[in-house]
This record gives sequence, C-alpha cells and structure tokens, in this order.
Amino acid sequence: MSDVPEIDLTDPEVLRDPFTAYSPARERSPIAKLVAPGFALWAVLRHDEARKMLSDPRFALSPASYPPMDIPEHCRPYMRSMQVVEGAEHHRLRRLVTPAFTPRKAAALRPGIERLADGLLDGLAGRSEIDLVTDFARPLPIDVICALVGIPEADRPRWREYGIMVSAGDGPGLAKAVPEIVEGSLAAIATRKLDPAEDVVSQLLQIQAEDGDRLSETELVSLVWQLVLGGQVPGNLIANAVEVLLSHPDQLAALREDPALMPGAVEELMRWCSPQLLTVPRITTTDVKIGDVLIPEGEPVTVAIAAANRDPKAFGDPDVFDIRRAAGPAWHLAFAHGPHFCLGASLARVQTEVALTALLRRFPDLALADGPLRIPDPGTWRLNALPVKLHATVAN
Repeated sequence: MSDVPEIDLTDPEVLRDPFTAYSPARERSPIAKLVAPGFALWAVLRHDEARKMLSDPRFALSPASYPPMDIPEHCRPYMRSMQVVEGAEHHRLRRLVTPAFTPRKAAALRPGIERLADGLLDGLAGRSEIDLVTDFARPLPIDVICALVGIPEADRPRWREYGIMVSAGDGPGLAKAVPEIVEGSLAAIATRKLDPAEDVVSQLLQIQAEDGDRLSETELVSLVWQLVLGGQVPGNLIANAVEVLLSHPDQLAALREDPALMPGAVEELMRWCSPQLLTVPRITTTDVKIGDVLIPEGEPVTVAIAAANRDPKAFGDPDVFDIRRAAGPAWHLAFAHGPHFCLGASLARVQTEVALTALLRRFPDLALADGPLRIPDPGTWRLNALPVKLHATVAN
C-alpha cells in the first residue's frame, strides 16, 4: 500500500488539468488511490491494464457503483437499468437495443442529424455571440436521442430539462425529477402502443408482443429513460471539442482546409478531451491483483480515462493534440471497453462530426469570446458555458 500513489481529487491542479496531473502517478504505478474527504477508490491509470480490467468479470457494476438517490419507493424498480446488471441479464437487455445503435444505423441517421443541427443554427440568425453549450451543444444530442427512441415531440422540452441536469452534473435535481422521468417513459410507451412508428420504443414493444419473457414492462421503462438520458452525453464532447479546436488554431486551420480529416479529428478529440474522466466504479467480486497491488473483495475500482488516454506506452507523443494522428494498435477509452462499452458510441461519433462540420461551415470566423466556464468536477470534464463569437451571418 505504501508504494501506491495517492491522488487528492480536491487538489486544484487535479481539477484544473487532470490529464496532466495524473501523469506522475501513472509513471510510478499502474494503479493509484483516489481520495477526497469521506471518499476513496482505486483507479487504474495505464491503458493496457485499464482495457483488461474493463473486460474482467471480477470487476462488476452493481447498484453499489452509483451514489444512493433519495427517490420514492414506487420508482425504485425502474432504477434497475442495463448499467447495474451483469452477465446474462446484461447481455439479454443490451442485445435487444443494439440494432438501433450500430454504425450502419448511425450513418443512416446522419441526414436527420444534419437537419436538426441546421435548424438549431438557423435559430441563431442575427446574433453575433452565443453560449455554445446552451444554444447548440446540449440541445442537439437530446433532440437526436428523443427522435431515435420515440419520445413524442410534445414531451421533448421536459426531456431537454432532464438532459441538462445530467450534463450539468445536477444529481439532486435529477433525483427529484425521477418520478417525472418514470412518468415520461411510461407516457412514451403508452403513445407507441397506440401509434407505432420507426423508433426504438416501437421496436421493443414488438419484441415484447412476440415474446413477453424477453422484456418485462419494468425493464422497458428502465431502457427508455436510460437510453434517452445516456444519449445526451455528446453535448459535453461537442462543447469540449469546440474549445480545444479554437485553442489550437493550427489544427483548426488544417481541419477547415481538409474536411476529410473530420472523422480522425473526432477520434483525437475523444482521446484528448473525453467528457468522462473516470468510469463508473466496478466492485471487486474477489481479491484481485493489478500489477503488484492486491485489491480486496468488495472494493470500488475505476479507470482514470484521463490518464489511460495519455499513456505514452499506448500513444506516441500523447501530450500533443494532433488531428492527423494515425490509428494504432491502441484505441482511446473515451467510450470505455468490454461488455459495457458505450452503446451509443457510433451515434456520438456521427453527432460530433455533424455538429463540428456545421459550425465550421456556417461560421468561418468562429472565435472564443469570454473565458469558458468549467465547473470543477473530478469525474467529468464539462463546460457549463462556452461564449463564442460567430462573426458571420447565419446562412446555408
């Protein structure tokens, strides 16, 4: 234990720049102890060990992986989502929704996402300065996922509010909204029972009608809210990406000159400024060794994505932001790895590509305005505000 580095999550330098702050500990050890007042957990820092941990069934997600929420008793059954179960139960639920989130499906959704992005940008006509977070980055993903899942248009404004709570890290607000979230999920299901469409809820209802043993009503409600709220995550990535590009003018100029670089640029942005700094903690189901460190059964273990994505053993010149970075044997862990690899990864990639392409096309002089507002959070790298100057008339 004495050789295990300790990282104070309240340290201002860790909060200001976790990507750099984790480096000394990563060079010393594959694992560290993250500490804060009344709080401690293990963190895997290196890329190879992180991939192995995320695929190892001895590290399991469970309700204990998440902070307890004070919610009404009648809502608790709906909180048993795909993210808190493992093994056969997780595989069964994931297999039911995977067809809606394949790379091919995401590619097919691109024209619709482009229309949504253009609509949001059309609404900025006549403005010289906006908050990119609230005016574009957050609304786009929630509108996309609501349409994909099957949330009726009349109900989407309130789901936008729930999405803002998630992206802003408003845990108490989200807990208070849980009854409404459950109610909204039930309403979406009721609507699609009467009026089926080409969306995920309708597809799941068809599966349920064909074989009720594959998906219970409670599981269906859980899937609806999890997919919709999980689908807002690209908002943080889009905002982070714009800040990074505007802070690296040479890379931005290269991307403007050659839009074909966009897919690779998005991968590099996910490596460089992933919104998730730490994965949801897994709980050890037995004593486990990582390197020379023995972790007892029942301990929480996370992956420090911010550290693993800058591991020099996995990436050449990891502290250089390079949109032309060649794909190598290592892959970033922005979407985690293993059985709980982010279901919406392909959709997030397409949304980010579309969002950045639309912004750069519409606003050739896009620039940072006042300083961005980043709320210190050891688990999530997110902006609560990103003032930008448009310096261009909104036009197609």
